[in-house]
Amino acid sequence: MQTDCLVQKSLRLLIIEDDADLREGLQFSFLGDGFEVVCAGTKEEGVRKIRKGNADCVLLDCNLPDGTGFEVCREVRRFSNVPIIMLTARDTEMDEIMALELGVDDYLSKPFSLGVLKARMKRILNSRAEVNELVSGGITIDKSTCRVSRDGEELAFSKLEYRLLCFLVENKNHVLSKEQILERLWDSEGKYVDNNTVSVNISRLRKKLKGDAGGPEFIRTIQGVGYIWKEE
Repeated sequence: MQTDCLVQKSLRLLIIEDDADLREGLQFSFLGDGFEVVCAGTKEEGVRKIRKGNADCVLLDCNLPDGTGFEVCREVRRFSNVPIIMLTARDTEMDEIMALELGVDDYLSKPFSLGVLKARMKRILNSRAEVNELVSGGITIDKSTCRVSRDGEELAFSKLEYRLLCFLVENKNHVLSKEQILERLWDSEGKYVDNNTVSVNISRLRKKLKGDAGGPEFIRTIQGVGYIWKEE
């Protein structure tokens, strides 16, 4: 039987915006709505915080001191499917098309209504929350009950193994560095796991997922970088 279902936590919003007044105004408003809010004022800082894997949604300014929101999206979509809403003063059709093609979930022109922004964010987050089941290559994860099965047969995982499995499947086909995995596996008591813990749990996951019959190898090691979940 599956052990230790994950505890729900408040949603974490990352605001990447170089306008200090707008950034602080958004932060104040979303804190009042119960969000955890993290801020960044540059492209480099924003991407670094997304890589930590803890943001549930990103508000992204199009123009940043050291790059553009388009560059952020292009880089982030190589390793994360985190919801992104782009905020921009550049109200052109081509910019909107480019943003959507790069994987932005929504696009708002400045000045924008805070109510409209929150409504669109709510729609996106609710849509993501409705996906309580992850399925990949015969592996099914029911996030509502924290149960995992392989071709209908239930598998047992420790809490740490389960969290690692979900993180890998949620980001399938994207390479996850050891640093990203370490950030995600910080336990509820604040005790940090080390590189050896990641390697040990990856090994255990592989063994349990393959089973006695020797199933496919879903988790692949990218030497010197990290791990990737591949369905093929």
